[in-house]
Amino acid sequence: MPPKKTRTPSHSALELLAAAVGSVPGGATRPGQQAMAQAIADAVESGDHLLVQAGTGTGKSLAYLAPALVVDGPVVISTATLALQAQLVDKDLPRIGKAVAPLLGREPTFALLKGRHHYVCMAKLEHSDEADPQDSLFDAGGGGGTKWLGEAGRLGKQITRIRDWAMETDTGDRDELDPGVDDTAWRMVSTPARECVGAARCAYGPDCFAELSRARAREADIVVTNHSLLSVDMMAGRHIVPEHKLLIIDEAHELADRVSSAAQAELTPDAVDRTARAARTFLEGEEYQALVEGADALTVGLAETPAGRITGPLPQAIVEACTLLDGATRRALSRIGEIKADDPDPVRKQQAKALLDEVSKTSQRLLEDNDHDVAWIEQEPRRALVVAPLSVAGLLSENLYDERTVVATSATLTLGGRFDTVARSLGLPVSDKPNQADGWTSLDVGSPFDYPKQGILYVAAHLPRPAASGLPDAAGAELLALVQALGGRTLGLFSSKKAATQAAELLRAKTDLTVLLQGDETLPLLVRKFREDRNSCLLGVMSLWQGVDVPGDACQLVVIDRLPFPRPDEPLAAARSAAVDATGGSGFASVSVPIAAIRLAQGVGRLIRTSSDKGVVAVLDSRLETARGYGAFLRASLPPFWYTTKQEVVLNSLRRLSQT
Repeated sequence: MPPKKTRTPSHSALELLAAAVGSVPGGATRPGQQAMAQAIADAVESGDHLLVQAGTGTGKSLAYLAPALVVDGPVVISTATLALQAQLVDKDLPRIGKAVAPLLGREPTFALLKGRHHYVCMAKLEHSDEADPQDSLFDAGGGGGTKWLGEAGRLGKQITRIRDWAMETDTGDRDELDPGVDDTAWRMVSTPARECVGAARCAYGPDCFAELSRARAREADIVVTNHSLLSVDMMAGRHIVPEHKLLIIDEAHELADRVSSAAQAELTPDAVDRTARAARTFLEGEEYQALVEGADALTVGLAETPAGRITGPLPQAIVEACTLLDGATRRALSRIGEIKADDPDPVRKQQAKALLDEVSKTSQRLLEDNDHDVAWIEQEPRRALVVAPLSVAGLLSENLYDERTVVATSATLTLGGRFDTVARSLGLPVSDKPNQADGWTSLDVGSPFDYPKQGILYVAAHLPRPAASGLPDAAGAELLALVQALGGRTLGLFSSKKAATQAAELLRAKTDLTVLLQGDETLPLLVRKFREDRNSCLLGVMSLWQGVDVPGDACQLVVIDRLPFPRPDEPLAAARSAAVDATGGSGFASVSVPIAAIRLAQGVGRLIRTSSDKGVVAVLDSRLETARGYGAFLRASLPPFWYTTKQEVVLNSLRRLSQT
């Protein structure tokens, strides 16, 4: 393999930033953007980690890409959303690369690194027509046997199309398959990392698309990946992502949750059945039957245990199921043994071993019943036994920061004006000195927007404190008055599907506006309709709080029905809160309020997307004004809008907006 490219930093980060900004139509220098770029360059020089809050409109992507190009060796950028990943790879990086090429003497290279399951696996594809009848590629025939769906079946047609595409594609990346295929079909032709036999043992190893993507990443100047793969990389000893000196984590407020998800494990009867079927070829009858009995015991245990968090010792029925599964998987793994060079079917054997190992480790983890994990039973209709870490701060502290400089950035990193809460969640030490401690510093570059002149934060302080789920009558009346004053152009962010549905029914009954409700159509289609129709309202739940970007006068009113505290039945949040309470602290203040602050800031951030936007954020939860302590804390975590609790002032402002 050729040696890695190196860069001679003959130009400063600010020079590269100026070139990048100059390549953007109408691009202009922004003080916050410059401050952020310089701070990142300083962090690389000093070795200190850096937290940067960069409000909407700062242009933070260019602010971190410019100093990244000065660093010698690969720089890794991790994002939480596919939208930002696509923006970086399809727009920002190609443009900035061309802009800085005259300064660097060459055009920088970049690569997109995804998890192995995003790429078609040629070994799986070769055997996709030999799949287990119960894995959705077979249909029961009239004679009681099984019948390959083939060209006549939907899945069969999709597999055939993937085969044709696999012979032509250069990347094997699912996102490049157009039109796409459903998840069931893709699972039949892709391999999760844990089920991969390894390039050295696979007949298709030299041509493996996932391995080729990693090779490209090792040679690139900039590697773009995602929080999920970054999490897996940390837990796997950091051998997936190429070695690098600088890691930039965009949308950093999402990282701890993504790491929690990656460290989470679960047991379901269906998954155990699938494991037993995958291993059956390699087992004796009694060993296979033991797995089936373990699945049956798990079904009984889940049926007898109420849904929700398990606060004491595991119920006896769950203990019995996990014990059976632990023993059965250990015996099965012992029977299968190691994969050898002359193994006739190493791919399927590795798949069986990986599935067995996962069930085994999860069963053992649950039986340990340690204080570092939280276990719960998922609600209907999907019954599952889940275990997750109580906190990932320790895992991050041990695995995220060594031998590289980490820059974490987001529009929402400060809570109540301080970085300490987010820093603690990311595994950084927190001292008595606000917003920094040994090994890290922070910077809030603000936003170029004039929030007090562009927007109003209105809290309906006269409304009763929210109680029951759904949309109370008084809140519904307030919503109707606000929407009618503006005549649409409203994004409604609700705490529950029930409240969003009730709001949609109310507006449809009382107005002639187009009311778009999340779930009626795909989200991208709903957002497009909302953007194009000024007489429309878009109503939905949590996924709308972060993923909607509608600049201009299509969205001039954002209505939030209640403060987005975690629900009492959210197992992890409840367990973390209880753990703080047990030490004499306040779980509500330490866990629930910070979660609500980040969610609220993300929701409020939907309103002002450009320097010409104007509008109102209306919060129909009086606690934002009346609650002592946390009400002021939550307001301090929001952009500095002009603030009022007077309804008539807001209605008059909306009426004026409706005429412009």
